[in-house]
Amino acid sequence: MKLSKKGEYALRSLINLGIAAEMGRSLVQVSELAESEQLPVKFLEQILQTLREAGWLESHRGKFGGYRLAKPAKSITIGAVVRLIDGPLAPIGCVSLTAYEKCTCPDETHCGLRMLMLDVRNAIAGILDRYTLADVVEVTLRKLRRDGLPLPFGADAGGAPMRFSARVAQQRARAAGKSRLTEVEGAVHQLLGDYTI
Repeated sequence: MKLSKKGEYALRSLINLGIAAEMGRSLVQVSELAESEQLPVKFLEQILQTLREAGWLESHRGKFGGYRLAKPAKSITIGAVVRLIDGPLAPIGCVSLTAYEKCTCPDETHCGLRMLMLDVRNAIAGILDRYTLADVVEVTLRKLRRDGLPLPFGADAGGAPMRFSARVAQQRARAAGKSRLTEVEGAVHQLLGDYTI
């Protein structure tokens, strides 16, 4: 499984909308989402429409319109989002639960490649279906706070929404000395401590 750009943008947008909800923002404009993650606006609009049609987002039109989560973040699994945008998680069709395709192997039951790819699919699905948008938002906010970085979609001292471009966020992260993840710094490690894959 390789996450497409569309899948990546969908997840990044959902995470940002989840953070915005945690920070008390009722709506986030498409242009703000696009600017914060350096995403193409037109492509992002198409992705957000797909997420809205799936029932995960609400949109409001007008000058002060935008998007927000339509469901609680804890009810949206990462696996469901990836399947919606990119299709099955299985690396080959004969191990897919949602889009099975007959294998070209003459003996599917005893095929070593199929058994291996079934383990791969089970591992991927096990992780992506275990974690919700709320889990990822919580880990993201915890790491930002730990590193002393400003929280996206927060408010300034006067209560006005603060907007940070991706470039500003990258500069602040580098200044904090944390530009790359270590091997054990993914979401699973953040949630379960010393858990490693």
